[in-house]
Amino acid sequence: MDAEHEKTGYEHITPLTAEALAVLEEARGMGRGKKNGPVLPSSRDATRCANRVSAFLWWKKAQTLSGLEPKPGRGWHSLRRKFATDLMDLPLKVLCELGGWKSPQTVLRCYQQADAGQLRTALESRPRDRT
Repeated sequence: MDAEHEKTGYEHITPLTAEALAVLEEARGMGRGKKNGPVLPSSRDATRCANRVSAFLWWKKAQTLSGLEPKPGRGWHSLRRKFATDLMDLPLKVLCELGGWKSPQTVLRCYQQADAGQLRTALESRPRDRT
């Protein structure tokens, strides 16, 4: 099963931090007065979610405004990879629940990415035979 279809039909609830809730409430307040409207509304119809093209264009604009150099593979989905990598020290079951992944194999295969610092730390913390 590929990562795209791995989440089909899998409903889960992820708790929000107080910080995330405040940001979402602020985003809703910036909308067109729809308390229960989408956080990222369509520019044509505020009662509907923005489409993929709009989200892609917003990402490109944010990337440009932030001064980030465009890189292949960087986009909205890269935030899920960062989330999974940043929380690599959590038990895998907990991470899967937080991120909405049905299968731990998907997290390990597609999302978590060890960096050089983590690898170095792991090597330096290994038990050594002092003979």
